[in-house]
Amino acid sequence: MASTGKTTDNFSAAVSEEDDVKFGFNRSEMYQSNLAGTVDPYDRHVFLCYKSHDSWPSRVEDSDSDPFPKLLATAFKARKDDIKVKTRMTVCEGLVDLKLSDRDVLIFPEMIKYRNLKDSDVDGFVEDVLVNENAWAAGIQEVLTGSYVFVCAHNNRDKRCGVCGPILIEKFKEEIESKGLKSQVSVTACSHIGGHKYAGNVIIFSANAEGKIDGHWYGYVTPSDVPELLDQHIGKGKIIERIWRGQMGVNVEKAENVDQQKLTNGTSLNNYEEKPQEISREEKKESISSCCQGANGVSCCRDVTPQEKEQGTGKVSNWIGKCKQCDVLTTIAVAGAVTTIAVAFALYKRSR
Repeated sequence: MASTGKTTDNFSAAVSEEDDVKFGFNRSEMYQSNLAGTVDPYDRHVFLCYKSHDSWPSRVEDSDSDPFPKLLATAFKARKDDIKVKTRMTVCEGLVDLKLSDRDVLIFPEMIKYRNLKDSDVDGFVEDVLVNENAWAAGIQEVLTGSYVFVCAHNNRDKRCGVCGPILIEKFKEEIESKGLKSQVSVTACSHIGGHKYAGNVIIFSANAEGKIDGHWYGYVTPSDVPELLDQHIGKGKIIERIWRGQMGVNVEKAENVDQQKLTNGTSLNNYEEKPQEISREEKKESISSCCQGANGVSCCRDVTPQEKEQGTGKVSNWIGKCKQCDVLTTIAVAGAVTTIAVAFALYKRSR
């Protein structure tokens, strides 16, 4: 990916020149990798609101010193074979001005929120909401509105996100305020989502023209990109292709065809040929059907059983067998017809 040049935004002054060169928007690795296709396929994103980004330990979903995120992640992983939808779990920062408090849970693309999840609620929540895909029996479901922007600012996991994330959040807040979008766009920090080298990392959840919620990932985001993300992506539904990493609900192969893709706001999403899902370049060693604490936090989905694979193979074999059988019967029918015509013609000549 070609560099667009070093950022000259005043927000870079918020960190030292040394940190900016090593970890910030002026580091040498900026724009050195192709971004499209660097998001593993998934279809649902769960965010746990919990404390502030500068307090999160490196492995926030696996920390014994701050056990609640681990409690939810453990219950989440324990039901991996029962969760039918490929789901990610990420920690985000609860903010009073966004009416997000510790232990609130946000779910996309469903655009729902549950408040104040307690330790004793965790198993029931996972059972009701993630496994059975019903409303949580012990909580009140609230509807989220507008667009949500999550910026990785997980400093204790990787300093690149720790340097770039807070600067981007401040820039988003500034632009949201100046454009009068406070009631329409919310922005907060989130824990590691995968791809330290792509910092600044941003995920935007917003509705397309059909009312469907899309979750788009961006990398190498700098403060100078923020107005464009607000005006073009959120405002007009246009993908900013040069910094686009992928999308919730779109597999890796489709993401790599980003040059031909546009959001459904005004134009239609291209119909791509279906191909087997692959693992992103960054995590080839991890199974996309696994459920574990990994480089991208926690993700789960139901594994395909050997019986299901055999059934699928059997259907193909039966179809091929039927096609062969049809060919044989067709050949016999044609040969029979030819023979009948020949006999009839011979009898006709004799009768004359």
